[in-house]
Amino acid sequence: MSAQAKPNHKARTNYVFHRVILSSLVLLLSCSCTAATSDRQPPMISRIAKDPVTSLYTISIKADKSPLVVDLAGSLVWSTCPPSAAAHSTVQCESATCAMAKQQCPPRCRYVDGGRFWENRQLGSAECACTVHPLNPVTGECSTGDLTSLAMSTNTTNGTMELRPEESFAVLGACAPSRLLTSLPVGATGVAGLSRGPLSLPSQLTAQRGFGNKFALCLPDFATFGDTPVYLSVPDPRVYIDYTTAIPYTPLLTNPANTGGHYIPVKGISVSWHAADAAAALPRGALDIDVRTGRGGVVLSTATPYTIMRPDVFRAFAIAFDDAIMRGKIPMTTMRRVQATKPFELCYHGAFPMLKRSGYDMPYIELELGNGATRNWTLFNSNYMVQVEGAMCVGILPMGPRGMPVDGEPAVVIGGMQLEDNLLVFDLEQQRLGFSMLLRFQLSSCRSGNFFRN
Repeated sequence: MSAQAKPNHKARTNYVFHRVILSSLVLLLSCSCTAATSDRQPPMISRIAKDPVTSLYTISIKADKSPLVVDLAGSLVWSTCPPSAAAHSTVQCESATCAMAKQQCPPRCRYVDGGRFWENRQLGSAECACTVHPLNPVTGECSTGDLTSLAMSTNTTNGTMELRPEESFAVLGACAPSRLLTSLPVGATGVAGLSRGPLSLPSQLTAQRGFGNKFALCLPDFATFGDTPVYLSVPDPRVYIDYTTAIPYTPLLTNPANTGGHYIPVKGISVSWHAADAAAALPRGALDIDVRTGRGGVVLSTATPYTIMRPDVFRAFAIAFDDAIMRGKIPMTTMRRVQATKPFELCYHGAFPMLKRSGYDMPYIELELGNGATRNWTLFNSNYMVQVEGAMCVGILPMGPRGMPVDGEPAVVIGGMQLEDNLLVFDLEQQRLGFSMLLRFQLSSCRSGNFFRN
């Protein structure tokens, strides 16, 4: 006679514990009330790292500290999970939270599992489980997985430094198979979506902690969540200022076809160098969002290393950049355009003068903002120029045959390089974006604060 299997009391205990946590998360997300100011919990801060191989950014906010890829356009938090449902809790498939989660389904993607990843698992209870569709922002592939609770932990902050000890919490997230990790950094276990959607990491933290619907990124170093000052040094290293009050702001636009995306109102693009100014001769309305189809517009993304432009926009930009650099070069120098090194299209060889403390003297690229923005967004030297063997190349690329890396077919996707060393404050309460532009050009940096020195 075969031995009788022993019941797994530990697995059942863990399941019940996770069900309690999950029920609390569902209740929080279902509640439409706003926490009173007196109920606000301290804002949070988490370290970010840049992967040298993929140029993607990861955040170590999971309780086990396995990194998640930062995706500004991502609508969900997702991670690999054990294949057995007894190891994690699930959300009821007929709940309001599940209905909200299903609205975040990618409009088009290639399923790595045929949409059947959890089809043969044994459920831990009789109720049906909510399934969602986590997306890999690099490959465009997606999967089907349970909506569950994911354990997280990070430090709080007072805007000057991180405070200890770490605080533990949980968020609703999707389980995904390990094959969805293709092309992500080695060691990454999933993605942290930072979109304006209700199940993104910032939105869930706001619902839980009532600390203001804001978050900030200072790539490649840290992220803050909640309404907090961000103190960084100015040229005098003994003096720190709250950069959130000193930077310009622009409205965030809403795309009806991609309501979670962070779109900004760029009306034109120009290039300046020394006495030479050149405006890109863009087709009329080239950068506008088509309110009927959702196509067009300018959106931010951390899942692509460089800015990508639709072909018509890139052609106009390339002509303007080439014109400004040829007319603005120092007389008697040998500056010339050379054969491009892939993936770049615009590469130059010659003597770029050195500025005293902020890198090479190179053209300024101006993103001309409208809709009440307090100033234009200027891209300086190291925010776009890449040094390759024998040349300097512009880290702004035309759209390739696979299309845009962000849903909705935007006209321009502003990539990671253009967002680095730039304090970005996503004020979703007032639907606006604060941008410091290149901190190095202001003799500061994302590392000039005291956040991680205690």
